[in-house]
Amino acid sequence: MLHPRTHLTPDDLSAVADLERRVVAHDGGRLKIEWEDLRARASDPGEGPTTDLLWTAPDGRADGYVGFDSWDGRTVELVGMVDPDARGRGIGTALLEAAVQVCRDRGFSQALLIVPRPSEAGHHLARRLGAPLEHSEHALRLDAPPPPAAEDPRTTLRAATTADLEVLAELLTAAFGQAPTHLEAGFAGGATLVVEHDGVVVGTLRRPRDGSSGGVYGFAVAPEFQGRGIGRDVLRRVSRAFFDEGATSVRLEVAVDNDRALGLYTSVGFRRVQTEDYYDLPL
Repeated sequence: MLHPRTHLTPDDLSAVADLERRVVAHDGGRLKIEWEDLRARASDPGEGPTTDLLWTAPDGRADGYVGFDSWDGRTVELVGMVDPDARGRGIGTALLEAAVQVCRDRGFSQALLIVPRPSEAGHHLARRLGAPLEHSEHALRLDAPPPPAAEDPRTTLRAATTADLEVLAELLTAAFGQAPTHLEAGFAGGATLVVEHDGVVVGTLRRPRDGSSGGVYGFAVAPEFQGRGIGRDVLRRVSRAFFDEGATSVRLEVAVDNDRALGLYTSVGFRRVQTEDYYDLPL
């Protein structure tokens, strides 16, 4: 049975976590579920737009799930899963058809379904829905602190403030083609950092923490300051800080055709754990 959710209860979180464990144990790899966002939704009981879809069996166990994640208010990423023992019953199709309608109702202009490269069923379902491949990303993980290296004293990191909004929007637009609609929402708790070199803002990144895992997202260095070792220096510092704080791994994603960034990340010690394909669902 399909259950749209405008917020998640503690029982919902537990059910999704149990489903994720069963799916990963069967399929391997990982699922790009943003647990920090899910827990934030659980802490906000207010009514709002649909943010998650659950499919439960008669005994109440979650057999399927789709979550919605948007960083710019225009494009939404969908991650879904179906219990291995419940596949072949049309649950995945029903969930995605409902998800497409939610995306239309919420006014998104683009919906990207994230499918792990090894998931034959996921690719088949995306193609059957007429969704072309939009792009692919490597999921990378660092499982130990990077080796010590000299830090450039001219490069400093600090928490972003609202005074940085304009310059950070310019940096992110140059790097990714657009910036989040509500960029300042990522400033809470010092999760967004500003990179300065000789007192000039030259880069930014977000560093959310999810349990024992840290994340590096939205990492951008101004084009005119690339190739000077600033990005590698910053990535080492941020990664070491995560491990100093007790994290056991650091994760990030990079487009498969971004060889320059991939070379930077692997030089610090990150390794590829999975490739994920993003399908553009027709809205």
